[in-house]
Amino acid sequence: MRQVRIVAGEPTLLTEEDLWLFAEGTHARLYEVLGAHPLTVDGKRGVLFAVWAPEAEAVSVVGDFNGWNPERHRMRPHRQSGIWECFVPGVGRGALYKYHLASRHGPHLLKADPFAFHSEVPPRSASVVWDLAHRWGDADWLRARAGRNALDAPIAIYEVHLGSWRRGEGGRFLTYREVAPLLAAYVTEMGFTHVEFLPVMEHPFYGSWGYQTTAYFAPTSRYGTPQDFMYLVDHLHQNGIGVILDWVPSHFATDGHGLGTFDGSHLYEHADPRRGVHPDWGSFTFNYGRHEVRSFLLSSALFWLDRYHADGLRLDAVASMLYLDYSRKDGEWVPNEHGGREDLAAIAFLKKLNEEVYRQYPAVQTIAEESTAWPMVSRPTSMGGLGFGLKWDMGWMHDTLLYMGKDPIHRGHHHDKLTFRMLYAAHENFVLPLSHDEVVHGKGSLLGRMPGDDWQKFANLRLLLGYLYASAGKKLLFMGGEIGQWLEWDHERALEWALLEYAPHRGVQRWVVDLNRLYRTQPALHTRDCGDVGFQWVEPNDAASSVVAFLRWGRGEREVVLAVGNFTPVVRWGYRVGVPYPGRWAELLNGDATAYGGSGHGNLGGVEADPIAAHGFAYSLSLTLPPLAMLFLKPATG
Repeated sequence: MRQVRIVAGEPTLLTEEDLWLFAEGTHARLYEVLGAHPLTVDGKRGVLFAVWAPEAEAVSVVGDFNGWNPERHRMRPHRQSGIWECFVPGVGRGALYKYHLASRHGPHLLKADPFAFHSEVPPRSASVVWDLAHRWGDADWLRARAGRNALDAPIAIYEVHLGSWRRGEGGRFLTYREVAPLLAAYVTEMGFTHVEFLPVMEHPFYGSWGYQTTAYFAPTSRYGTPQDFMYLVDHLHQNGIGVILDWVPSHFATDGHGLGTFDGSHLYEHADPRRGVHPDWGSFTFNYGRHEVRSFLLSSALFWLDRYHADGLRLDAVASMLYLDYSRKDGEWVPNEHGGREDLAAIAFLKKLNEEVYRQYPAVQTIAEESTAWPMVSRPTSMGGLGFGLKWDMGWMHDTLLYMGKDPIHRGHHHDKLTFRMLYAAHENFVLPLSHDEVVHGKGSLLGRMPGDDWQKFANLRLLLGYLYASAGKKLLFMGGEIGQWLEWDHERALEWALLEYAPHRGVQRWVVDLNRLYRTQPALHTRDCGDVGFQWVEPNDAASSVVAFLRWGRGEREVVLAVGNFTPVVRWGYRVGVPYPGRWAELLNGDATAYGGSGHGNLGGVEADPIAAHGFAYSLSLTLPPLAMLFLKPATG
């Protein structure tokens, strides 16, 4: 707990060290000293307000406690730091407030608090005085999570948009507390290990899904209070489920009450529109070269790990941070000091961020959504990397969905879409995402993107999901994919849960349950997800049959799983696949089983290896390959 100091007769939470670290760009706990903090000074309960606005000539805190009158509570400048402070007695939790700024650069401004812990429900935009008191019950989870989040652990992520996973009566939003038991029970039943929330940070436009942020320290009030969101995280943890939060340091919303031109100057964003405006989204981009902005973002990242016990942060649009010419034409971007296209300040910030996160919270993971071939994204900064723990494999996602969208008769001409990934798979620690971005903007649902009649569509979806779980890398599936939703995702409505009345959709759901169970219980499918020693091709070249076969290796003796995928609707009898061991190979899972809605072709529970050489091995299996299905087999004694 911070101690109040009295400086020149006025209260402050700031120390000389705070000011130094803030100006240096390395302060990781700014939320402890800036913003609105309820406390007692000289026996008087009230709130100490503090805001950074160096280009303001005068700043006042206004709110429902003073009739929104800027003359009532003028703030004082804190030396030369650009920070303004004032203590307002009699104000408490729940008070609405903003900052009234008289800028040197133009008209007066009315801004929400960049460090607010709580906000009004949009479209209202005032900040709300709040505390972060919560009695956490997740100590057991926190003690064990290093193992749960490790690169050799099974990590199967269920990606969720809170406003549209489920809805209440009349289509209303469920609160954080209402969602908690429903989501925990469902994720447990499905066998996912983690939940990843699309950004919960406050955002004015619901249709941005949270990616146009205005409050970097406040969970959206659409679903409840900060304590309500803490309850959700706590409840998931107590049920053994990790929580990853999407976090957006790449750009921010341009709404008038937000960070843009905060004190009349380009305080958080670049002044030059060739640097300060994101060309794709029309949002502002952070000025990573400004020390105080780096402190702001660093503090925001640590805040969600510290005060909300998040187990990971997934950083959105990292590529747009790394490249100065990202989505820009010639003449629309400014080279760096060496004439290159790399944003050197952003690179330095990302490295510092990851170093600080892993220094203070070594049991969590940072995850980069990075869509280019930038080298060593998920390698330590000491090796020259960016320092992330994991990286989304956007190439796998794009290639696999392109391939699966082809009519099977044409897939043989695109076989490299299945095999190319293994040329680079060991270069990073990958998450294989079938994410929200792939089921919006006219792309259709995963089921809707599959070719063929209805039976083939469901079979192809099961095949896609089976291939996801067979492949090396951590798993991510956006909500709705696990039930075979027909419609493209719509944030204005709940998922199509009524589809589970129909057997094909229940079959897809049961398939995902069994895939998650297999992934968690078979070390060969997760202990070496990252690196090249856990994957071995058996048959990568049979484009004519559109079949692939590969081994996934664990660390123990005979710890191996054979995965075979038939990407055509033709049953292939007596298909020979080389294996490293003699004896019986048990069929662990078959995507064509009738329980999943398949046709029931398979290998009657297992196959004896023949002493017939194939694919470089002394033994081989004569398999029945079901149509449009993945098979998983392992040595019966392994």
